[in-house]
Amino acid sequence: MSLFKKKTEDTKDVKASSAKPEASVSRPKILSGIVVSTKMKDTVVVKVNRFVKTPKYERFMKISKKYKAHDAGNTKKEGEVVTIVETRPISKSKNFKVI
Repeated sequence: MSLFKKKTEDTKDVKASSAKPEASVSRPKILSGIVVSTKMKDTVVVKVNRFVKTPKYERFMKISKKYKAHDAGNTKKEGEVVTIVETRPISKSKNFKVI
């Protein structure tokens, strides 16, 4: 009889510990950069610069990356400073939209 009680107590502990934790909501990335290209339909290429400290030399380096962003109606011109926000995938390479 005592053996049976131990098994039921163990299964209750497992069920209680396997409860799903509350899902955390992640915020979308918000980046700002300069429009480099507007040659595609409803798409702009935005160059985002950032400063990164190198671990070995402890110097700051300027690193840039280009992102393709959705711009409905091609309202932005080359050289403008824009803010882009991460969204669901719009195409194979577009995951941002222009605010």
